[in-house]
Amino acid sequence: MKKVAFLLFAILLTFAVGAHADGHCSDEIGCVVLAPDDPVTIGVMSALSGPVAFLGEDSVGGVEIALNRRGGLALGREIELITEDSLCSAEGGQTAAQKIASDEQILGVVGTSCSGAAASALPVISAAGMLMISPSNTSPALTNADMDAGGLWQPGYYRTAHNDEFQGAMAAEYALNELGAASAATIHDGDPYTDGLQAVMARTFGEMGGDVVFQGAVNKGDTDMTAILTEIATNPPDVLYFPIFEPEGNFVAAQSLNVPGLEDTILMGADGLLVASFPEATGEAAIGMYLSGPYLSSEDYSAFLAEWDEEFGGAPPSGFHAHAYDAANILLNAIESVAVEQEDGSIVIGRQALRDAVSATEGYAGLTGVLTCNETGDCATGEALGMYLITEAEVTEGNWPPDVIWSKAEAAMDDM
Repeated sequence: MKKVAFLLFAILLTFAVGAHADGHCSDEIGCVVLAPDDPVTIGVMSALSGPVAFLGEDSVGGVEIALNRRGGLALGREIELITEDSLCSAEGGQTAAQKIASDEQILGVVGTSCSGAAASALPVISAAGMLMISPSNTSPALTNADMDAGGLWQPGYYRTAHNDEFQGAMAAEYALNELGAASAATIHDGDPYTDGLQAVMARTFGEMGGDVVFQGAVNKGDTDMTAILTEIATNPPDVLYFPIFEPEGNFVAAQSLNVPGLEDTILMGADGLLVASFPEATGEAAIGMYLSGPYLSSEDYSAFLAEWDEEFGGAPPSGFHAHAYDAANILLNAIESVAVEQEDGSIVIGRQALRDAVSATEGYAGLTGVLTCNETGDCATGEALGMYLITEAEVTEGNWPPDVIWSKAEAAMDDM
C-alpha cells in the first residue's frame, strides 16, 4: 500500500510540474530540459556599468555568496551564472532582457537593479515564459496589476526589495513625527522609481496633515539645479525630499547651499543615494542629510557581512546585497522543488510550475526577514528599512555606512 501511495504521489507531482517521465512537457508555457551534463543556468540583469554600477556590484556579490553557500551546486549540478548589463535605463533593460530571453536554458533571473530598466525588461521576460526576481526594484507600479492606474505588473515578476509604498510612507512619517516638519517639497527625475517614491511620500505627508508646497522634476543628466531650487525657495519647505540617484542628487544637495531661503530646509533622500561615494562627492551639504534605505541588524546578517569582507574586501557598496542573496535562494529553491529527473538522467523543469513555486513562497526565513510572496510578486514586508544620518565622519573621514538612527520596526518594538 505504501508503494502504491508513493507511486501515485510521484505521478501527481510529475503532472503538477508539467513534465512526464518520458520527457514530454505538458507545462502550459513550456519546459527547460537539462541534459545529464548540463548546468543549472540562472541569469543576473544588473547595472554593471555607468554611474550606478555599484548597484550591480552589490547585487552580483549577494548572488555569488548565495551560490558559494550552496557549494556552487543545485540539483547536484554546477550552477552557471549569466550576467547582463541592464544599466539603469529603459533601453538597457530591454537589451539585457532580449539577450537573456534568447538563451532558452536560463531558468530565471535575479534583476533588474533599477525600476526603469525593469519596466522595459519585464514584457520581454514575461513573454518568454521566464521569471525575474528583483533585489532592488521598488516602484509601486511594478507590482500593480491595474494597467488603467499605471500598473506595470506581468506574470513572472517578483521582488525581494521593499515596495516604495513602505519607503515613501516611512519618509513622510519620519519627517512629520521625528523631525517636526510641517511642510515638504519633492524632486524626482522622471524615472518610475523616483517619481513613484516622491508621490507616495507627498501623498502620505499630506494625509498625515503636512503641507506639500512643491512637487517638481529635473532631467537625468542635468548639472545645474539652480532654477528648480530657486523656485522651491520662494516658499521654503521644512524638508526637501529628492529620492534620485547620483550624480543629479549630488548637484541638488551641493547647490542648495547657495540658494537663499533654503538655509533651514532639511535635506532628505532615499536608497538611490545610500552609497559610499555620495558623501565625499557632495561635500559639506551632505552633513546632516537624512537617507532612507535597507536596514538589517540580525546575527545572520553580521555573518554575511563578514563573508563579504573575506570574499570581496570591505563593505558592500550599496544596500540591496542581502535582497539579492534572498532572491537567488528563492529562485534556486523553486528550481529544486519542481525539477523532474528522467530515466536517462536528464531533468525537466516546467516554466509555469517554476513561477507557481516562487509565487507559493510563504514564511521564507531570509536574510532580509520573513518573506511571503503575494499574487503580484511583492515578497517583502517593508520592515527591513531604516533612516540614516550623514555626518562629518562620512564626508571627510571615509566612514561607511552611516549610523541608522531610526527604523519603523524598532520604533514599533519600543512602543509595545
